[in-house]
Amino acid sequence: MHRSAKRLASLLTCAAVPVLLVAGCSGSDGKSSGGSTPSGSSSAAGSPSPTVAAAKFKKLPNACEAFSKDTINKMLPKVKDAAGTQGKSTDANARGACSWSSSDEQGVDGTQFRWLDVAYQRYDSDPTVGSGDKRATDFYTQQINDAKGTQGAKKVNAVATTGTGDAATAITYDISKDDNDFKNTTVVARTANIVVTVNYNGAGMAGADSPNGNDLLKAVQAAAKEAVAAVAKANGA
Repeated sequence: MHRSAKRLASLLTCAAVPVLLVAGCSGSDGKSSGGSTPSGSSSAAGSPSPTVAAAKFKKLPNACEAFSKDTINKMLPKVKDAAGTQGKSTDANARGACSWSSSDEQGVDGTQFRWLDVAYQRYDSDPTVGSGDKRATDFYTQQINDAKGTQGAKKVNAVATTGTGDAATAITYDISKDDNDFKNTTVVARTANIVVTVNYNGAGMAGADSPNGNDLLKAVQAAAKEAVAAVAKANGA
């Protein structure tokens, strides 16, 4: 009925890691100065291997257990499957996702539809491309830009979200799909080397009133905090 967020694919940009080169100094007369390398030996010092800080988190939580049962019931009245639908992943230690939907039929007052999904993306540290935190920060920025650039989105707005990981931003917008007007909120959060993306949207169908955008925003911001807390729990922090 409504598209599931498809923002799991990451495009990584390799950043050159500076390497410290050590070289001896020589005077203008061609003789070595100070403690230079003796004549006849190699004058080129070996370059140390570049290093980056180790990634903080080694595990991902089960995405379908990111939210409490109370949260699921509040956000998704008459949820179709409270256990959620697990997203497919080729590397469960690097990415995971889960989604839920509900249709609350209210007779002559129409139907209230809700959709919720969460996605985790974890990065290891790699000397060739950067630390796990840096790589996650790059993806965090990309996810925000992708949400802002959603095709057909109207009234796009970025909202600061505090107390959720190291950084978090909520992006709200309206969009029309299949003759229905949807209210959407995407919260993107980063906690160390993991990026958490939570999408929540709703629509009034068959004559039902549109949901209140502020109510959706508050609900998904609270849910995002739960999803971030699940990362620490999964890693014993």
